[in-house]
Order: sequence, then C-alpha cells, then structure tokens
Amino acid sequence: MTTLIKFTSTLLFLFFVLFSFAAFSQTTTDSIPTQVQPAVHHYPEIRGYVGIVHPLYSWSDDGNHANFTDYYLVGNPWGINIWKSPKFGVSLEFTPYIKFANNDSKLSNFVFHPGVLYRLGHEFTLIGRVAYETSGRYGFTSILNKVIHRKGSNTVFVALLLPARYGNLQAPSYSVAFQFGIGF
Repeated sequence: MTTLIKFTSTLLFLFFVLFSFAAFSQTTTDSIPTQVQPAVHHYPEIRGYVGIVHPLYSWSDDGNHANFTDYYLVGNPWGINIWKSPKFGVSLEFTPYIKFANNDSKLSNFVFHPGVLYRLGHEFTLIGRVAYETSGRYGFTSILNKVIHRKGSNTVFVALLLPARYGNLQAPSYSVAFQFGIGF
C-alpha cells in the first residue's frame, strides 16, 4: 500500500511539472510590447484535471466505516470542466475506485459524475454533482474546491467532498472525502 501511495504521489508530481511550464520561442526586442495587456478570457473555456480522492469516513444504518482501517479505498478522478462564463460552468468526471484489502486489490467501483460549477471567488469553487455508480447506487456529491497554487492556466487544488448515495437495496450512506489534484 505504501508503494502505491508513493507511486501515485510521484505520478501526480511529474504530471504537474510537465504541464506547469510554458513553451517559449526566440523573440526580438522589437516584438516585445511596451505595455502588458491583461489576459482576455474567451468563453467557453475548457479545462481538464486529474486527482486522487481519499474517502475518509462513511455513515449508514448498515454501519459506519473508516478508510485506512480494514481496507484502503482510493479513487482517481479524471475530468473536463467547461466554463460558460467567469462564474458558471459544467463538468464531466469519471472516477475509478480501487480497494486494497488482505494483500489483494480490485476495482471496486466506477463513478460517472457530471455536475455544475460555481466560482465563489478567492480561488474557491462550489461544485454540485450527480453520481451514477457501477455498483448500482446513485446519489449526489457536494464539493468545496480550493486552488492552492496557480501558474498560468495550471493549478494545484484540494477539495472536500460530501457524497450521499442511495439505491441497490442498501441503506442510504453519507461520506466525507478529501481530494488532491492538478488542473491543466
């Protein structure tokens, strides 16, 4: 399990480094503008992201469960955000979850997670998603996202997720999770 955490951390670091540098070409002094023009955003604006999500704790009538005790569950969200304006956008996310237990691992779930984005300001974004799981469950997820580093169009972010799941002859469950990722 420690090897997996080191591997995913290294992969995220390399991915961020790869997309954090802008390409520069040779310029002559007469092609350099005398005034710096502010960046102009054209909408729709399309951005991608990848991350690691760690469910921390789940509550349900069937029993409460903490990650990192009897098993380790980790998700790897990949998504596209389409910003329609400076404040509002839509998002498509796909998240496979892998469960490690008893010296074995397996794909435990795959979530299709479309949603809406609303920028609150100060690098915070409120996200509402619906969830459709291959386990037969469905629900919604409320997310508070915070960009902690920005360089050009690339970002490093953290997020607090509050998933609620229903269906498939199981009691409703409510969870809290932490996500770390990079946007590009």
